Amino acid sequence: MTSLGDAGSAPPIDDYDLSQSIPSSSGLRQGLTSYGDAHFSLFLRKAFIKALGYSEDALSRPIIGIINTYSSFNPCHANVPQLIEAAKRGVQLNGGLAIDFPTISIHESFASPTSMFLRNLMSMDTEEMIKAQPVDACIMIGGCDKTVPAQLMGGISANKPVLPLITGPMMPGSHRGTRLGACTDCRNNWAAFRAGAIDVEDISALNEELAPTAGTCGVMGTASTMACITAALGFMSLRGASAPAVSSARLRIAEETGANAVAVAAAKRTPQQMLTRDSFLNAIVVLQAIGGSTNAVVHLMAILNRHPELQGQITLQTFDEIGRTVPLLVDLKPSGDNYMTDFHDAGGMLALLHVLRPLLHLSAMTITGQTLGEVLDASPLRPFPLSAEIIRPLSNPLYPASSLVVLRGNLAPGGAVMKASASKDRRLLQFSGPAVVFRNSADMARRIDDPDLPVTRDSVLVLQGIGAIGNPGMPEAGLIPIPRKLAAAGVSDMLRLSDGRMSGTAGGTIVLHISPESAIPTSVLGVVRDGDTIRCDVDARILRLELSDEEIAARVADRRRLMEGGGEGDEAASGAPWRDRRTRRGYQGLYERCVTQAEEGADFDFLTAAGPRAEGR
Repeated sequence: MTSLGDAGSAPPIDDYDLSQSIPSSSGLRQGLTSYGDAHFSLFLRKAFIKALGYSEDALSRPIIGIINTYSSFNPCHANVPQLIEAAKRGVQLNGGLAIDFPTISIHESFASPTSMFLRNLMSMDTEEMIKAQPVDACIMIGGCDKTVPAQLMGGISANKPVLPLITGPMMPGSHRGTRLGACTDCRNNWAAFRAGAIDVEDISALNEELAPTAGTCGVMGTASTMACITAALGFMSLRGASAPAVSSARLRIAEETGANAVAVAAAKRTPQQMLTRDSFLNAIVVLQAIGGSTNAVVHLMAILNRHPELQGQITLQTFDEIGRTVPLLVDLKPSGDNYMTDFHDAGGMLALLHVLRPLLHLSAMTITGQTLGEVLDASPLRPFPLSAEIIRPLSNPLYPASSLVVLRGNLAPGGAVMKASASKDRRLLQFSGPAVVFRNSADMARRIDDPDLPVTRDSVLVLQGIGAIGNPGMPEAGLIPIPRKLAAAGVSDMLRLSDGRMSGTAGGTIVLHISPESAIPTSVLGVVRDGDTIRCDVDARILRLELSDEEIAARVADRRRLMEGGGEGDEAASGAPWRDRRTRRGYQGLYERCVTQAEEGADFDFLTAAGPRAEGR
């Protein structure tokens, strides 16, 4: 007990013993600032941290960092202050010292040109702040679409013990007795408004109810998908994937995460130690079973390629092979009818993993040191009617297999991705039709609703120029709107192709992430013209431009000459991003020069475990 007369706790004498080196593997003494004198570095660090009122006793404990991604521009993270308080409680009840610090915060609707443009920057911020600061473990609070992938990427690269803490999904709203939830119902109702099926009063009233509480989108969009995948990888409590953002359960999960962080820090269990190929195979099984976002394919490739022992061990083909054996089980929008609150009430990830148990790699390690099999054994499932309704048994799936498919062919030699389970017109899964081509998003916006646009319900809509380089960040413009004149005639789906992405909350027969993207001079997507026949066969996994190899080669050669040389015309103009990236300043220039293609994760080449490419780009 400290005497009432003491000015403070006794200083550790060793810190002032200049004849001894300072042990610097943990706590406040790790990662000392480079002043050329380690003792002075520690002396100065302690002087400044004591300005915040910390005692020597507090500073002697394991330090658990907490990443604070609160922002008034980020309603998905509105509960972060409460989560920090609860996580700190868990840390300090278990003998640690919790210190929060900020990083970039990204919200999907408040990032121009797109949040994906900033994902890699956030991963760099996360990695470098974890490495730079004296933390023994770090709780990474995130939720909105790109924040969790960015944190996992940065956390794996930093390779200190990290524990994701998800902000959680929002609750559904209601309009005229019908439940609503961002953002599948945002898109469906906006499409109905464009088609004239609902009026301005309805769409305005709906706007008040689509996001009625704090939290991430309440359907199986990208945020919820990444939450489920993070749990499947073994990084967090299974119920942490689905507990609502505004629930007391979410706060208890935060406290538990704080307690776990102290134990993980003591065990020095790093993500590179914990994660194996089996961990990622489990994540892909879950991705297919939940009918998850196509964005998760890009994110998982980026996350995987940060691991020095796993980079290259999983490819797009792995996703497709697993998909052929895994049915869609979770009845949530956009592939089904329900919301994340229903998934949570039905047992969430615990119930799903028990159903999937025959398909999982149970020896995969989790952050607590248990295997996945041990986690499931310790928490047996007691079936109840709602659970089987929302999370179907393997014998009664919502969709038999291959919720997400990978297509290849001369149009996508590097691959393309489709969420087949979200198709609204199954005939389009085996379809050929004439292309209607838009050069870029601006061209599409100008012409998509033109009454004279030469388009029918049997056309194939092709959008070029929205890949990682062509429109930095691969915007979620792949959900090409149905031309208004067709929507008014009752057309709800068409085959649509692009090199961009779409929201995980969206649905339709939509081919995404076509690689190589059209901004690259040798891209076949870049030479598609109006009237060309496009063939898509999901069963055969084929995406083809029905032209001879000679015609395609001639077009590519002509386009490459114009794109690289400049000049007049559309082809020369389409080469501007490719040419200008060499001399563009700032972050955009860095992005355009260093971003990889979608099948590699759209990460920066110099951030991957292998480092930058030897050859120039």
